[in-house]
Amino acid sequence: MGDARAVELARLAGHLADPTRASFLLALLDGRAWTVTELATHAGVAVSTATEHLNRLREAGLVSERRQGRHRYLHLADAEAAQLVEDLAAKVGPPRPTGRGLRAVTAHEALIRARTCYDHLAGRLGVAIADALTERGFVDQRSGLALTPDGAAFLTDRLGVDPQALVPGRRPLIRACLDWTQRRTHLAGVVGAEICRALMRRGWVERIGTGRAVRVTPAGRRALHDALGLAE
Repeated sequence: MGDARAVELARLAGHLADPTRASFLLALLDGRAWTVTELATHAGVAVSTATEHLNRLREAGLVSERRQGRHRYLHLADAEAAQLVEDLAAKVGPPRPTGRGLRAVTAHEALIRARTCYDHLAGRLGVAIADALTERGFVDQRSGLALTPDGAAFLTDRLGVDPQALVPGRRPLIRACLDWTQRRTHLAGVVGAEICRALMRRGWVERIGTGRAVRVTPAGRRALHDALGLAE
């Protein structure tokens, strides 16, 4: 009898081995729920085709759904699914503009500057925050990645993070995520998610349209400069 884990791994790889399904997973990395129609339009396929692909992703445990009225909303199953997609995407290099026009190039540049990566911040902004936290001794990268006591105090006192959110649990408290575009580390795990949530809640960072790109607001530029010395 063969290795059962090898069989399961091959099955999972089979679920991922399709450009349409991969496109769905990358879209869902924005951390929000999409309708089947929205995902079908994004990937350029019929709704019936999208439904078949999404059913396979659900079977693989990568995507979950919830129904609200007539609508069926799809989202990544959990942080572990998001991490798998992030790690695989990092292996294939940075994304390229989807067109040659000014609008496509501008949208691409916005993603490079700052974007959400599931529930945390990525792009130059995400990397700059990780660097600033490390330089100030709030995050220790000397042996792995760890949130220091000063870092926990900064998150709770300066950003208003609930101390209970920083209690170790099933999800890693903090982990490194290789940024697709910068090829350097930004912060994921509970810490990354709480930082993103705090900056959004305070109005320091806001979404651009309906995509993954975000921007630092004027108030956010001042606050992040005061708190972390960020120039952006």
